[in-house]
Amino acid sequence: MYPNQRGTLTIEGTTYSPELANDLMYLLLGVGIVASVYEDTKGKNTRHRICFRGAENIGKFSRIGFMDAKRNNLVREYRSKLSFERSDQIPMFDLLKKMLEAEKTGREWANSETIGRQKLLEFLGKIDKHKAKYKDIWNVAENDIYWDRVEEIKEIPHSENYVYDLSINPTENFLAGFGGIFAHNSEANLRKIFEEAEKNAPSIIFIDEIDAIAPKREEVTGEVERRVVSQILTLMDGLKSRGKVIVIAATNRQNALDPALRRPGRFDREVEIGVPDQKGRKEILQIHTRNMPMDRSSVDLDYLASITYGFVGADLEALAKEAAMSALRRNLPQISWRTMEELPAKAIEKLKVTKQDFDNALKLVEPSAMREVLVEIPKVKWDDVGGLKEVKQSLQEIVEWPLKHPESFERIGIRPPKGVLLYGPPGSGKTLLARAVATEAGANFISIKGPEIFSKWVGESEKHIRDIFRRARQVAPAIIFFDEIDALAPLRGLEAGTRVSENIVSQILTEMSGLEDMHNVVVIAATNRPDILDPALLRPGRFDRQVLVPAPDEEARLEILKIHTKKMPLKGVDLKPIAKDTEGYSGADLEALVREAGLNALRKDFKSRTVGRKEFEEALKRVKPSVTPELVKFYNKISERIKAPPSEKGKERMDYVG
Repeated sequence: MYPNQRGTLTIEGTTYSPELANDLMYLLLGVGIVASVYEDTKGKNTRHRICFRGAENIGKFSRIGFMDAKRNNLVREYRSKLSFERSDQIPMFDLLKKMLEAEKTGREWANSETIGRQKLLEFLGKIDKHKAKYKDIWNVAENDIYWDRVEEIKEIPHSENYVYDLSINPTENFLAGFGGIFAHNSEANLRKIFEEAEKNAPSIIFIDEIDAIAPKREEVTGEVERRVVSQILTLMDGLKSRGKVIVIAATNRQNALDPALRRPGRFDREVEIGVPDQKGRKEILQIHTRNMPMDRSSVDLDYLASITYGFVGADLEALAKEAAMSALRRNLPQISWRTMEELPAKAIEKLKVTKQDFDNALKLVEPSAMREVLVEIPKVKWDDVGGLKEVKQSLQEIVEWPLKHPESFERIGIRPPKGVLLYGPPGSGKTLLARAVATEAGANFISIKGPEIFSKWVGESEKHIRDIFRRARQVAPAIIFFDEIDALAPLRGLEAGTRVSENIVSQILTEMSGLEDMHNVVVIAATNRPDILDPALLRPGRFDRQVLVPAPDEEARLEILKIHTKKMPLKGVDLKPIAKDTEGYSGADLEALVREAGLNALRKDFKSRTVGRKEFEEALKRVKPSVTPELVKFYNKISERIKAPPSEKGKERMDYVG
């Protein structure tokens, strides 16, 4: 046992047997003592030294002890002088790593996770003898600091008496503690920032993402967060005047902030930076394309601004970048850029961004606010919907006209309808019509399936509805499509229990005709059970128009068959008799009929190239109509009932048949 050059106690054992040295090292490891084995060769003999040092190792060894009391007393005296154990291995923090990388001495330790205290003191003695250049690192190395790894972080019940705030040197921020919760530099840093701003007044303090440090105090569980909010409140409007210091904060979750911050004297003004309108989008595009070599004859910024509904500044910047990347990808195969030091002038002249590049970029970039609810809409045109001329005309008047020609409605002095309800037999094409309307109108489309709104958590379903309408207003013009709305908004008063569906109905009613204006937001809903919908939804101001999507007549069936057989190689097939024979077939039934005819041709010969009359006759035997006369009467009665005066409604109870 001896002290080394730095006065650190070292315990060592020596043997000529390598096996004994290794056995002894593993024996010490078994009781938690980490030892090292060194070899000293003198002549033909090799000695093996087993040695260890460090407060933790010596502390564990003191429980075993030497056979004589003298050396045991020396160990106890050494340990009594140390303030803490496990203070020998220092984590490799950024400042220390930069020092080792910059200096020649100790560079090999820069990639290590930790460094021994004595080794660090040795390096510092060579690098900075006068303790002038690396004061902070000297401070860490010369003090007894309790270093340890964080093994687990978990929430535990605690009293305010055991919560501490330790403001420490920024270089000594590797903390672990017992019996309390430690918050590092939280309130002290805030005070320093405000003090520095006051010294350099007039000045501006900008707090980005303020919701992270100032949430609602009643909703957070930690006492530290509450005290940080209190500190901000005191600094902004306490007993001490703030002087010529203005505080600006930014957040995208303003409703998550503590209400005490949102009053005069603290944040006096609230400025909403909303989604830019068409004029704003054009100005942003002009900024991001002013240094871009564009084909001015094909790229129309007015057109791009008119179709980028809901795009914010960052989205438009990404759109411009993607268009530029598309131009590069288009021209790179023609340029030998790997072998050229500089691009030739002709190649640079060809690098122009065209309308095609912006069209490619629009396929990749979508509005940020819509990412959670945006759906890929199949490109369904009105021509892809067979028949239903009156229904298509109604949808164009209700949805397309207000979005494409809002100035006409303003000139006449009327407000466009807020919603339209599509109802009819299953398979009649209600969802297909909604897809077509979304494509033709060119607006942002938010598709909601009725059952997906429900949540097991109380209040989450209503919150989901609020979020959908809020996002739609942000990215207007927009279309919200509720598929199978009967699952979402049934007649109130029938449910027993939690009454979640009744709360959802109330929320939808409030959103559609509440205090907030639904400017340029249209709601479309589809159902095959209009008889169980809540009547409050069907009044003007909510679903203003209720459109019956009937089963197709003979002319409509012929159009539907032509659409579904457009890409089918027919041979000897006349569609008119088939349309006449398919009375009671819905649009979905006719699609199934055409598919079955194609499968019949493949069943006979997998290499078949045509579909004939016989395959359709066999398909008619397999695929049966789904729209019965009773079902048609049921929907006709509902249509008459909706059109009837209020005094006549409710006299006859409607029973669903199907």
